[in-house]
Amino acid sequence: MDRWTGRVALVTGASVGIGAIIAKELVRFGMKVVGCARNVDKIQALAVECQTAGYSGVLIPYKCDLTSVEDIQSMFAAIKAKHKGVDVCINNAGVAHPEHLLSGKTSGWKNMLDVNVLALSICSREAYQSMKERKIDDGHIMNLNSGIYQYFFVNVGPSNIFFCFSIGGHNVINNSDVHFYTVTKYAVSALTEGLRQELREAKTHIRATSISPGMVETEFIYRLYSDNPEKAKAAYSRFKTLEAIDVANAVVYVLSAPPHVEIGELLFRPVEMQI
Repeated sequence: MDRWTGRVALVTGASVGIGAIIAKELVRFGMKVVGCARNVDKIQALAVECQTAGYSGVLIPYKCDLTSVEDIQSMFAAIKAKHKGVDVCINNAGVAHPEHLLSGKTSGWKNMLDVNVLALSICSREAYQSMKERKIDDGHIMNLNSGIYQYFFVNVGPSNIFFCFSIGGHNVINNSDVHFYTVTKYAVSALTEGLRQELREAKTHIRATSISPGMVETEFIYRLYSDNPEKAKAAYSRFKTLEAIDVANAVVYVLSAPPHVEIGELLFRPVEMQI
């Protein structure tokens, strides 16, 4: 990671969960990390925590609504003005709503597309243009791909609940709550490979990676099932899940690969996860 010391990384969705831990780890390795979210209070607290810990890098909170093209472009302009540009772009932000394909609200579908697909694409484009403008040939664009979902049957009592877990962007399971969300994650798989191909066509050594963790214990499922916290809690009780630091370690591993090595897809899961 030495070659990344002092360089600039953008981490979207950096206020909580996986994004916050990724941002913290990159600061620990000496990077300037712009962490963005709609609410930056938690990022500001994390920045103080990093400073108190004596980390060699710095965390820079930035308020950004990723559903707004103008907000994203303003953020990249600010990064250019204050820090020259982005060397690493980590598209971590993601959202899920339990909107079924046959009856879901269009507003929920649009929000998932705006954050999971369009914001990721816009940030990737702007990051590449930033690198190209400064003749950065060893940058990295990284997309957090999969989410985890479950379905279960409770017809015969809670002791007979049946769970099935899957990695989004790679599998479609019989859980209508997340079918549209799965669509957006399949798009991330395609977008990452498309990025890789276009980067090769552009004769650049900038790399593109899709990170696909199995089930990670964060607030994500609690948000998905905000009206039924017991359902979310039960999902995390089946086996030892991954932790956010495991995903951050995967990001560091990918960034640490030699410049001639491109890890296009990194898929990992809890040992006890079956699918």
